[in-house]
Amino acid sequence: MSRGTQQDPADWVTRAADDAIRHAGETGDRVITCASGASPSGPVHLGNLREFLTVHFVAEEIGRRGLAVRHLHSWDDYDRFRKVPAGVPDSWHEHIGRPLSAVPDPRECHVSWAEHFKEPLVASLRELGVEMQEVSQTERYRSGAYRDQVLRAVEQRDRIEATMARYRTRATPLTELATTDQEAEALAESIAGDGDEGNPSGLGATNDLARFPYKPYCRDCGRDTTVITAYDDETTDLAYTCTSCPFEGVTTLRTQHEGKLVWKVDWPMRWAVEGVDFEPGGVDHASPGSSYTVGKELVKQVYGGRAPSFVGYSFVGAGGQVKMSSSRGGVPTAADALQILEAPILRWLYVRRAPKQAFNVDFGPEVVRLYDEWDSLTRKAADPTKRDPQVLALERARATAAAGTLATPRVVVPFRLLSSLADVTAGNAELISRTVTDVGHQHDGVEDLQPRLGRAMTWMSDFVPAEERTTVRDSPDLERLAHLSEDEERWLAQLLDRLPDTLELDATTSLIYGVPKLARGLGLDDAPTEEVKADQKRFFGLLYHLLVDAERGPRLPTLFLALGPATVRQLLMPPTTG
Repeated sequence: MSRGTQQDPADWVTRAADDAIRHAGETGDRVITCASGASPSGPVHLGNLREFLTVHFVAEEIGRRGLAVRHLHSWDDYDRFRKVPAGVPDSWHEHIGRPLSAVPDPRECHVSWAEHFKEPLVASLRELGVEMQEVSQTERYRSGAYRDQVLRAVEQRDRIEATMARYRTRATPLTELATTDQEAEALAESIAGDGDEGNPSGLGATNDLARFPYKPYCRDCGRDTTVITAYDDETTDLAYTCTSCPFEGVTTLRTQHEGKLVWKVDWPMRWAVEGVDFEPGGVDHASPGSSYTVGKELVKQVYGGRAPSFVGYSFVGAGGQVKMSSSRGGVPTAADALQILEAPILRWLYVRRAPKQAFNVDFGPEVVRLYDEWDSLTRKAADPTKRDPQVLALERARATAAAGTLATPRVVVPFRLLSSLADVTAGNAELISRTVTDVGHQHDGVEDLQPRLGRAMTWMSDFVPAEERTTVRDSPDLERLAHLSEDEERWLAQLLDRLPDTLELDATTSLIYGVPKLARGLGLDDAPTEEVKADQKRFFGLLYHLLVDAERGPRLPTLFLALGPATVRQLLMPPTTG
C-alpha cells in the first residue's frame, strides 16, 4: 500500500519509515536496512524489547509500501562479560573480561552464556511475529569480516581520538537524561561501558596507545584485560601485555582477528558496512557526547558513510506483582509478559505510543482494564469509517507481513469474566467453558477461548496475590446461618425457593437482584426503591460471606453459574430448614 492517501492515518511508525526511505533514497536503489542490536549479557527485559519492536514496526511499514526491506539484528555476543549476577556461582568471576560467547552457561543448558539469554528471547519474538536476520558479532569479528574496517580505524586513530576528546567534556548529567531512579541506574551502567568496553587502562590515560580504538582479547586467558605496549603501522603488529595473566604477545591485525573495536567506533563502522538506514537507541545513546552523537561524525570521517535515521526511545518498566518464571534475573522479560498478555496486545503496548514516551507493562489489576480497552478498540476497528491512528496501531499490533494475523481467540470473552471464573473454579477449564456458554458466549469448546483463557488462568494463579483471590467455602458457615436476622432468613428463603435446577444468566441476575424487592412486596421487574437498594447491599454482602467468606468477589450471577445450584444450596441452606 502506498503512503499518503486521505484514508491512511499517520503515526510515529509512518514518520520513522518516511525518514528511513529518504535516507535509503540518497544512497541508491537497494534493500532498506533497519537495524537493531542487543548484548545478551542477561535476561533481555521489557525495556530492551523496545529496541526490537521499534525496528520491527518500521520495517513492516516500509514493506507494506512495497519496498524491499530487512530487519537486521546484531547480537553483541563479542562484548565482555562484566559482572556476575546474583544466583550465579562465585567461580564465574574468573570469566569477567571474556567475550559473552566464551563464557559457559552456569545452568549447562546452552553452549554459552550468550546463547542462554538469546534463545528465550528469540522464542518470544517468534511468538510476537518478529522476523529478523541475525548476525553474531563474535562470528563477524573472528572470521575477519571486519578486517579492513579495523585497519582503517587504527590508521585513523588520531582523528578518532580528536573527535571523541571533544565530546568527553560535554557529558550530560544523568539527572537530565533519566526520568526515574531505576532509569538513572540503568543509564549509569550503560554509559560506564559505552566507550572503552571496560578497559581498565582506557580512561584517564593520556598516551596514544591508551586510547587505541581496538581492544585485543588475551590469547592465553581470553580476557580483555590487555594493555597495548606497541603498534607497527607497516606490519600491523600490535604488542600487548595482560594484567590478568603473565602473557605478553603480539597479534597481527591484518591476519589475526583476536579483538574488537571499542563501542563508539564499532557502531558507526557497522552502519557503513551494513548500509543501515534506520536504527533506534535508548536515551543514553541519544544524549550529547554519547554513542550516536559521536558515531555520526566518525562514520563520515573514518568510513565515508553517514549515520542512519534515528529515534530515541524511553524507559519501559513493570507494575503489579511480577513472577519472573523465565528470566530469573530480577526483571520481567517478554516471556513473562506473554504468560498473561496475548501477543497482539503486548505488541500494541509498544506501537501505540511514540518511542520517547515511557510506560509500564502492568502485571496487576491494570491487565483487566487493558484487555477491556483492547476489545473496545477491536469493536471500533470493525467500522471502516472510524479508522484513525488508534485503529492503525491495533492493525499494526495484530498482524505482520510474514506471520499474518497473530493468535487471538475465535470467540472473544472478556478477560475479566475468564479470570473471575478461573478464580472461583480453581482453574477448571471445562467448567469455565460451560459457564461461559451459560452467560451467553456460545462456542464449541475450550480451544475456541484460547489463547486468552490460558492467559487468564495464569494471571489469576501466578500474578494475583493470594489474599485477593476468591476462595469458595468447603462447607456451610453453620454459625452464621444459625444467627440470621429476620430479613436475612426471609431473603435466603425466597432465593432458595425460586432457585431453578438449571441456571441462566439473565434469570439468575433478575432473581438475585429481585429477592429484596419480593421481601418488600414488589415484583421482580419493579424498579428498586431506596429501601430496596439498601437491602440489596446487605443481601449481597451476606451472599459473599456465605459463599466465599469475603466482603466482595466476582459478580454474584457469574459466581452462581460457576458454582452451580447444588453448591449454592449447600452453602446457603440454614440448618433449621435442612
